[in-house]
Amino acid sequence: MPRLSEVIAALDALWPPERAESWDAVGTVCGDPDTAVQRVLFAVDPVQEIADEAVKLGADLVVTHHPLYLRGTTTVAAGHFKGRVVHTLIKNDVALHVAHTNADTADPGVSDALALALDLRVTGPLVPDPGDPHGRRGLGRICELDVPETVREFAARAAKRLPATAQGIRFAGDPDAPVRTVAVSGGSGDGLFEQVRAAGVDAFLTADLRHHPVSEAREHARLPALVDAAHWATEWPWCEQAAAQLDRISDREGWNLRVHVSKTVTDPWTSHLSAPFSSPGAPN
Repeated sequence: MPRLSEVIAALDALWPPERAESWDAVGTVCGDPDTAVQRVLFAVDPVQEIADEAVKLGADLVVTHHPLYLRGTTTVAAGHFKGRVVHTLIKNDVALHVAHTNADTADPGVSDALALALDLRVTGPLVPDPGDPHGRRGLGRICELDVPETVREFAARAAKRLPATAQGIRFAGDPDAPVRTVAVSGGSGDGLFEQVRAAGVDAFLTADLRHHPVSEAREHARLPALVDAAHWATEWPWCEQAAAQLDRISDREGWNLRVHVSKTVTDPWTSHLSAPFSSPGAPN
């Protein structure tokens, strides 16, 4: 079995930590580099449910997309929920490693996995990484559909192919407008409207679309349809992609790792109620 330090070196080769944004907190949170690793669990969020799942599974390493301590901390006391995660992991000899924005822009990265889940053909990055001479790395992806469909049909495709969440799928725009080209970005994407408009795509699928950015964006003459999915749902496909990448490395190195993907839904929203739409003040 490989040591933790060997597995981390392989993960850092896939998602170099130096390519993370300056504000990000990626890398190994806890774990003894000399400990042997046999089972690895991939998940989106480093929450208590995932820590408990790792212990039950007998995992030696958890790899998550979201950081545990994005804004730093002065304590890992178990009286705090994040401290309880650390205590659970360390008591059970489970390491935690994070690949966040360095996985977002990788080739393949989070948005490649999202495009694959939607059965879209990637043609290039939405925001290219200027440091990539091959032009494949970067934030988001521009994609094409093999057969054009309407905005309504494309939103239905997303609802069918992405993991189910309480939010489901929302969309803005003419439901009957044709969709041939799509931009996708896993995670929060309403800071990318300028690049999406410049790309000239017919639709943009991302997560966490907020009222004011969307309202202002829709005032522009050339606005693609907007499709809003749950943050967790747009990033979970990366877990399967990342697990497959580590599996291939394990096979090549003869490590015989057992790699798992958590199917625990850690999206924070738990239910959704939808009333029939009517204008304010209209009779029921």
